[in-house]
Amino acid sequence: MMREPLHIVGGGMAGAEAAWQAALQGQPVVLHEMRPGQGTFAHRTGDLAEMVCSNSFRSDDDEQNAVGLLHWEMRAAGGLIMEMADRHRLPAGGALAVDRDPFAAAVTERLLGHPLVSREAAEITELPRGGQWIIATGPLTSTALARSIREVTGSAALAFFDAIAPIVHAETIDMSKAWQQSRYDKGETEAERRAYINCPMTKPEYEAFIDALLAAEKTEFHAGETGDREAGAPQTGDLTPYFDGCLPIEVMAERGRETLRFGPMKPIGLTNAHRPEIKPHAVVQLRRDNALGTLYNIVGFQTKMKYGAQTAVFRMIPGLEGARFARLGGIHRNTFINAPTLLDKALRLRSHPHIRFAGQITGVEGYVESAAMGLLAGRMAAAELAGRDLSPPPPETATGALVTHITGGAEARTFQPMNVNFGLFPPIDAKGGRRGRKDRYKAYTDRAKVAFSQWLATQG
Repeated sequence: MMREPLHIVGGGMAGAEAAWQAALQGQPVVLHEMRPGQGTFAHRTGDLAEMVCSNSFRSDDDEQNAVGLLHWEMRAAGGLIMEMADRHRLPAGGALAVDRDPFAAAVTERLLGHPLVSREAAEITELPRGGQWIIATGPLTSTALARSIREVTGSAALAFFDAIAPIVHAETIDMSKAWQQSRYDKGETEAERRAYINCPMTKPEYEAFIDALLAAEKTEFHAGETGDREAGAPQTGDLTPYFDGCLPIEVMAERGRETLRFGPMKPIGLTNAHRPEIKPHAVVQLRRDNALGTLYNIVGFQTKMKYGAQTAVFRMIPGLEGARFARLGGIHRNTFINAPTLLDKALRLRSHPHIRFAGQITGVEGYVESAAMGLLAGRMAAAELAGRDLSPPPPETATGALVTHITGGAEARTFQPMNVNFGLFPPIDAKGGRRGRKDRYKAYTDRAKVAFSQWLATQG
């Protein structure tokens, strides 16, 4: 007898992974994705798992980095997102960067080619009353659905603002000033060690750049879009509730003139190939954005500057004086629920347990973290529909640490989006002595791999 279908709303990283995982368990899936019929300002296509910001899944080091460990766990669980990321990988030193358009096309083809997965291209405007559903609409949840979520949960959705970095046509970068090198020459191949283009700045150039950033015309927000101001606080400065991992560069500059030089523009681990005897005061890095090597994104340069200002300011960077931009930066509202108060350990809405949430709307941040919550939600929903119980992975794992954090580990009153990090994991026993960071991180990942493998084995 045919099983009751699982309905998934949203075809981003989380929704696509949830659909794939459920289908692997023999569960029929209907994936509701409003694109391309109804688009968003950030998406360009109707493909599933379209990357709208960076093309990087960050570090792929599964022994020393928590997000690299999350990559390992998703690969171990047969994750579609990681399989296609590996297939469309670009040289990026120790990071996992992907060729964004072929990646999304491959996810779409593979997922919709599964006999148990069908797609409905229509907007879901309210939370359903019956059936089994996963809401994975991400940071750009439609206004109508967001309103329905607020009505059903009885709590206002929280929000912060996410900024997008610009992309440059590689042929317009002046390589007589810039050079190719990954920081600390990371990477196993020559291509990986040369995956980044670096633009050096002298101190006067850096100071002039900071002045221009601070003076540039910025995007204005409508009333009610920015964070609440404390009573009596001065009505100056940007109080927008940005996610700290994706701050606009001009906001970083406002926090101190040296902030960028110790952040995305840090010069350490790099040697100017044209003038190796001179240490740059600051360095702007660009990372390869497609397989052809024709596009590069400016690393860490999320911005809310208006388009005209972006062009003028970014062309102050040595090597980018004649740059042409395939995409300029932008900023958008990113909506998420207060998961610790609303969701149970199985990612179900406590008040309406036929509805699960997955992805960025739960308060995780990042492509991989979103996909991991989709992986878990898809498996849990399929198990429930088959009459089985599936506990989340133990908190010693990266996936388990994330779900534990968003479903009760975090303080609900101050809940904010979170990337995976070792601070979310139960502490490692020092066994009678202090461990160095490298040994401690290796202990975390060794423990997690054993625990995750055991969790997978319990699922038959």
